[in-house]
Amino acid sequence: MGASPSDTQQALLAALAAGGADPDTPARRELARVVETAARADPALARLWPPDARGPHRPGTPPWHELARELTAAALRDPATRGALTDWLRRHAPSPPPPAAPGPVPGTTANAVGGNAVLHGPSVQARDIHGGIHFHPPAEAPRPRPPVPRQLPPVTARFMDREADRRALDALRAQHPPHAAQVVVVSGLAGVGKTTFACHWLHEHADSFPDGQLYADLAGQAVDGESGPASPTTVLEAFLIALGVSSLPAGTAQRSALWRSMTSGLRLAVLLDNAFTAAQVRPLLSGSPAGITLVTSRNNLTGLRVDGASLHRLEGLPAESAVRLLAVGGGARVAREPAAAHEVVRLCGGLPLTVGLASAQLAIRPHHSVSALADRLSRGQGAVDLLRVDGEAVMRTALDMAYDVLPEASARLYRRMGVLPTDRHDVWMLTAVAADDEPPRDAEHLTDIAVHALVEANLVEETGPGTYRFHDLVQPHARRLGEEREDPARREEVLRRFVGWCLSTAASAEHLLTPSHRLPGHDLPAGSVPPTPLDGPDEALAWLDTHRNGLMGAVRHCARAGWHSDCWRLTDLIWPLFVRLRPTEMWIEAHRLGLEAARRSGSRPGVGRMLTSGAIGLRNAGEYAEAADWYRQALELATADADVRQQAQALSGLGHIALLTDGPDEARGHFEEALRLRESIGYLRGAALTRRRLGETELAAGDPATAAAHLRRARADLDALGEAYEATRALALLGHVLVRAGDFAEGTRLLREALPRFRAGSARSEHWEARCLEWLGRAAESRGDREEAVGHYAAARDLLGRLSPADADRLDDRLRQL
Repeated sequence: MGASPSDTQQALLAALAAGGADPDTPARRELARVVETAARADPALARLWPPDARGPHRPGTPPWHELARELTAAALRDPATRGALTDWLRRHAPSPPPPAAPGPVPGTTANAVGGNAVLHGPSVQARDIHGGIHFHPPAEAPRPRPPVPRQLPPVTARFMDREADRRALDALRAQHPPHAAQVVVVSGLAGVGKTTFACHWLHEHADSFPDGQLYADLAGQAVDGESGPASPTTVLEAFLIALGVSSLPAGTAQRSALWRSMTSGLRLAVLLDNAFTAAQVRPLLSGSPAGITLVTSRNNLTGLRVDGASLHRLEGLPAESAVRLLAVGGGARVAREPAAAHEVVRLCGGLPLTVGLASAQLAIRPHHSVSALADRLSRGQGAVDLLRVDGEAVMRTALDMAYDVLPEASARLYRRMGVLPTDRHDVWMLTAVAADDEPPRDAEHLTDIAVHALVEANLVEETGPGTYRFHDLVQPHARRLGEEREDPARREEVLRRFVGWCLSTAASAEHLLTPSHRLPGHDLPAGSVPPTPLDGPDEALAWLDTHRNGLMGAVRHCARAGWHSDCWRLTDLIWPLFVRLRPTEMWIEAHRLGLEAARRSGSRPGVGRMLTSGAIGLRNAGEYAEAADWYRQALELATADADVRQQAQALSGLGHIALLTDGPDEARGHFEEALRLRESIGYLRGAALTRRRLGETELAAGDPATAAAHLRRARADLDALGEAYEATRALALLGHVLVRAGDFAEGTRLLREALPRFRAGSARSEHWEARCLEWLGRAAESRGDREEAVGHYAAARDLLGRLSPADADRLDDRLRQL
């Protein structure tokens, strides 16, 4: 806008008078976008649109005049507004009329041409000339507008969902500062649908980019026909030619400068597909704040952040959307087998590419069931190898390409992560398995660099501070490479280090959560793998929860590999996981494996621990007969070894089984004998726990006063020993007993005191949180407070839905009765 502000304002008013004020013209619609651009820099301008008589404007000032004045002023302040307004005037301002010829000077005779005279060009034929002579050459032909490219690939008819991702890109666009060119990187795993999504979004916003849409596949053919990343020089040549440039400079820098000049002020959308690095993209960034550059890449391209780029990571489709995509080829079979359909989607990782290929497999095999496809996908390398296009395993090819460009340290780490039997990894675990020899002093830092390259390549994702996981489709690929390219001796060493890390960190968690549980004489040897640092009980329990599948994977691997001592020791060390989080099936499986391993290793203390700890898991699962058998085996073993502490543990377990099956009288005898044995050896913690069991027994026998006495003593002793979790359980039980005895005020107070302790800190336990909520519900129900009772029961039911479906069903029945 080289003209003065007044000229610009007059030109704008002239354009409006010539048709820009007509709501049905393109000029009016495009002017609305100019106002939208200006309002990003100055939101107050939004009040001026539409500029009709009803809109707010200054008294005495016609709305169109006020709009022209304010837009002109905004263009002086904001480059984006200036570019948008200049472009609008270039398109819609009327050509100025030629100046009027001056009339004859009064008192003179006008010149005249008559007859058959013809004048060509600036010729004058006259007798007398008065006044000035003006020559008006013909107006120049208007300069041709640059072509408007429309290069985006066509959109597909079967585009599914992505509403949340659309909204996310809309928000990034709205939040972007109006004076800077906008760059958005859409990253994600191969097959997640980055290109399709980007094309759909740009097609939806085509009206915002009237100067065109350019597209380049940056993973196209390089020079000499070899496969590789497309050079910026080649892409710039295609872009400049598309914008009408006929003479191109030779170098990349010169072409990039011309590209920025050509695009300055244009509302242009540029899609750079399959970008490899930030350096490949940077010369292709346009010079217009009114346009957008959308980049798709399997890498995160974090280097573009210095250029102001925003990043949006694309994940797999939501399950229901993926099932709908599967049904395109599977038809009614998908509806008939919903569980199998969801399993196919899970095995495909929710990726549109693999789900679409699975759908095609169903389409070409109309007599095959969805269950049969799920079974095929669950074998071997699964969807990575099975789903093919023209005979090529497309996912395997894509993952091979991503792996081939990794730095060596990252490639080695990727292979070794693949052979580990876990679904979560942290930096300390990876540091343990990354080095070939003794880890260097800065091993953790080097591992962090190596894993960051895997995150950048979208081969792993960060799930928390220093915690990572594979995508479901990537893990089989990493495992295959680990099995093929790491020799057997190295794989065994990697797995031993992984198990060592599990043992050392589980020992740290046990010490923080249940210090008195540690088995005497079974400390880890010096020089063990360094553990993940755990800062307090909350972090210890969170670590056990996060890595529960990996810990179970380590137990299974030890059992298969014949590492018997490690198998039962690890099962014993993760006791806090079992008792706090109650994963019943894992509890039983781990102790079955641990019991066999302890017997094979010849460890009688290990056999005893597996029997008594495993029996608790069986009891919680309702397997009372087998649990009682395990306790009796433990009692016989402890009696033969004169192990009084283990005898008491087995008797206490038998007492609990009796309380659940035979009644309080049978249970009381076992508990009283266990109490006598524990007091005889000065085992104070064990004695306090037995008193808690006696409190439960007396409550079942209908003697709440005696039950309360036992529980008060148990709570005091456990508090004195610093046993926060066990003391809080005794506190909650005491509150429950007092409510049952009719002391609603004191009982409710104690339950409310216990509840927050179960929710956080060293006494955290979702199982006991649910029990406490249920007891508070009973107390409220007994007081006649139905609303409070429903609230507590519902909260308890939500927790038990994950922990104990049978108890959740019981609470559902209770809620229906209220």
